[in-house]
Amino acid sequence: MAKILVTYYSQTGHTQSMAEQVMQGAEAAGARVTVSDIQHISVQDLPGYDGIIIGSPTYYGLMAGSIKELIDQSVQYHGQLAGKIGGAFASSANIGGGNETTVLSILQVMLVHGMVVQGSATGDHYGPVGINVPDERVKKQCQALGRRVAELAIKLFG
Repeated sequence: MAKILVTYYSQTGHTQSMAEQVMQGAEAAGARVTVSDIQHISVQDLPGYDGIIIGSPTYYGLMAGSIKELIDQSVQYHGQLAGKIGGAFASSANIGGGNETTVLSILQVMLVHGMVVQGSATGDHYGPVGINVPDERVKKQCQALGRRVAELAIKLFG
């Protein structure tokens, strides 16, 4: 069974709510999912997962500092995450708040690690983005991300 990590940083609870929706989608697809605040994840945990999905609020158009800290530490596993499935999502306070640049900054790191990132031809192409409290559209996009990552991980890793 494919193992998926959904980790996030959330100060307001909005990104956490999105993470829970991502988890639901991945579980519905048949993956074993761990969902956890970034503060409870160690960089040593990352190689143990087939898929890694990271969510962050947007700060100045970029990811939260605690997300960046884990990513900076992940350099010690460079090459060991190659072939794993990646995904990202973000939240912000307003339209044009930098959600898409936040998602892309997380995906860039995953690509440098050699991870596989699958976009979406419909909806939020790079990954789900939300404004304040996640609405029904955002929830559906988050569930779809979880499903996509889980289905691909199951195809590749069983």
